Amino acid sequence: MLLEFSCSNHKSIKEKVSFSMIAGSDHTSEGLLEEFDNFRILRSAIIYGANGSGKSNFINALSFMRNLVSNSINHQPGESIFQARHKLSTEETPSEYRIQFVRNDMRYAYGFSVKQNLIHDEYLYYFPSGRQVKIFERNGMDISPGDRYKSMFDVSISILKDNRLFLSCAANYSNIKEIEEAFLFFNTDMVMYNPEINNWTEYSIELMQNNDTFRKAFVGILQALGTEAKDVKVKLEKIKLSDVVKNLLGTQESTRIETKIVYDQFEVDLMTEESTGVKRLFEIICPIIDILNNGRLLICDELDAGLHESVIFHIVQLFQHYKKDKFAQLIFSTHDTSLLNTDLFRRDQIWFTQLNAERATDLYSLVEIKNVRKSENIEKGYIAGKYGAIPMLNKEFFQELEEGSMG
Repeated sequence: MLLEFSCSNHKSIKEKVSFSMIAGSDHTSEGLLEEFDNFRILRSAIIYGANGSGKSNFINALSFMRNLVSNSINHQPGESIFQARHKLSTEETPSEYRIQFVRNDMRYAYGFSVKQNLIHDEYLYYFPSGRQVKIFERNGMDISPGDRYKSMFDVSISILKDNRLFLSCAANYSNIKEIEEAFLFFNTDMVMYNPEINNWTEYSIELMQNNDTFRKAFVGILQALGTEAKDVKVKLEKIKLSDVVKNLLGTQESTRIETKIVYDQFEVDLMTEESTGVKRLFEIICPIIDILNNGRLLICDELDAGLHESVIFHIVQLFQHYKKDKFAQLIFSTHDTSLLNTDLFRRDQIWFTQLNAERATDLYSLVEIKNVRKSENIEKGYIAGKYGAIPMLNKEFFQELEEGSMG
């Protein structure tokens, strides 16, 4: 589970912004929380803000951190790290990323900074019995192992480069349990989804082929939405390519996908005949069930793209109430104000992004805003501009437009 994340100097984010999944003092909907040590942990969070205010950039910072941990072991000598600095930051200003999380009932704190497109510093701690213990600290190319890990990083240090994270190196070239657990949080537990970039159709088909529970769950959701679908038929097979095609595409095989939605008197091809909404449902519902079953963290930019608001409402409800031993979390951005409902979200689950005078992103939660009553109509207050994070429209411009006075 994610506890906290902070970053600075990343795209529109200039100064440090901090995000937390640790519940505040409010005891509303206490049954939706998970307890860990002295923390009460939220299962979901939602982020609002005007276009260009930094919602996507905040999620991109999480994605950047995840991808660098997972992939920097593959960086070649001389290959620089892309550093997405804020426009007003100097080349000497590092981009910093800090996170705290729990995996297998152990809390970890990990962070690094990138300066001039190379790793500047890095650290990893964990908290057995609630006490912070150093696993390693890094300054440039110098590694300082914790007392328990002396001489256990020799091979990992030998393959370290200034464009590689030490966590990535040590996860591949050591047998330290705490290192592996921290690495797997990023590589396995953090699931990033952007509907404009990712396509989980094959993922869904594989899940349905390997486990009939996923197929039944998808059909059940279609029926609950009033589609009158009776079944779904899926087929995914690998096709060996001819030598000419192999050379042209640079791959040994291709994938053929066949998916039919079955109704009373006919079948419909999912890819060519079904609606965009049903296609999106097919793409995400089975992966979401898989994420719930495995207790992972799903992070989405614009989760509501192509989906009805009632579907998003029920997806959030799934994460809030799913009764499994594993603890799954959902973090997503949206423009759908109908989800601003205190029956669905606590105030500490609602976050906003807004640009300040430097055109830099501020990130804050509803809890931080004074004089917000528990019984307040949050949607109405947000639309009225009470919490910020909405476009400030030029009323005179629109009045002139309506009157037809613009030449």
